[in-house]
Amino acid sequence: MTLEEVQIQKPQERDQCVGQALEDVLVSAKDNDALTVGVHECAKVMNLDPDSVSFCVLATDEEFECDIALQIHFTLIQSFCFDNDISIVRVSDTQRLAEIVGGDKVEQLEDAHCVLITNPADGSWEDPALEKLHLFCEESRHLNDWLPEINLPGR
Repeated sequence: MTLEEVQIQKPQERDQCVGQALEDVLVSAKDNDALTVGVHECAKVMNLDPDSVSFCVLATDEEFECDIALQIHFTLIQSFCFDNDISIVRVSDTQRLAEIVGGDKVEQLEDAHCVLITNPADGSWEDPALEKLHLFCEESRHLNDWLPEINLPGR
């Protein structure tokens, strides 16, 4: 899908398409061991191997919107992503994100507030849905929306 094709879609169609693309990429990245979950784990990866990071997802819901420490982490992660040209989006359903990236281990994923998609050094894993997400982020930046929100599809 080209940037022009994304731009002419109706907003609701685009939102569904992008939400499904995000879910597909997360599942594929998980299957290819290219997923890092958790604020602290993500910070470690960003510090040790920033070139491996391809995409970042930040998630929060009403329960955590007043968590000052989490918001500080989010600000630092956002800055890092902006400085290193890493596409970044926000989702508002932490539980749904945890279900997608954790599968049977949802209870263990209390810290699914940050998820990174990384590229292996050999470049062996590629996903067309990831390219669609990069295009969405690029379009959003052109509209001065530097941290676009994506709605994940329901179960």
